[in-house]
Amino acid sequence: MVTTQSEHGAAARLAIIVMGVSGSGKSSIGEGLAEALGIDFVDGDGLHSPANVAKMASGTPLVDDDRWPWLDKIGATLGDRAAHPAGIVVACSALKKIYRDRIRAAAGQPIRFVFLDAPQSLVKDRLGARKGHFMPPSLLDSQYATLERPGADEPDVLAVAVDVSIAEIVRRAAAELAGGAAVKPLN
Repeated sequence: MVTTQSEHGAAARLAIIVMGVSGSGKSSIGEGLAEALGIDFVDGDGLHSPANVAKMASGTPLVDDDRWPWLDKIGATLGDRAAHPAGIVVACSALKKIYRDRIRAAAGQPIRFVFLDAPQSLVKDRLGARKGHFMPPSLLDSQYATLERPGADEPDVLAVAVDVSIAEIVRRAAAELAGGAAVKPLN
């Protein structure tokens, strides 16, 4: 397990969101990051309601009223110290700043975001090759239209370009999040 130091010198529990559009690599990178940091991983897609999954599977984008309960559940999962005492990585799109703010509020503790900065052409190719996921490639344009890129007003967000291997993305993110502590290499 990797811990960081809080401002009071005590070990701080890591709670991390790996964010980006569908097909940017959130789940693969989130799993690798959790492994490297020795903490739990939860795919936020599994926290969607059946109604949300059905809506997306039909090709209909979610609206904010669909998302609020899901984002609250994401935040609660991040803050659940009993279920994830060592820390947690959650894969979640978190495309708008207001969504990230909602997650921050629901978590009840400081969290970090890893923004997977992916060009639309790359993601389109990935989605075309992906099988068995409820999110159809037809919703990619709506994801990019919704995306509010994190700015300087969100210092808890680490932007990582996805133009290198998953192992390299995980290595870079883990090193940054661990604050210099040793991290387990991704196999």
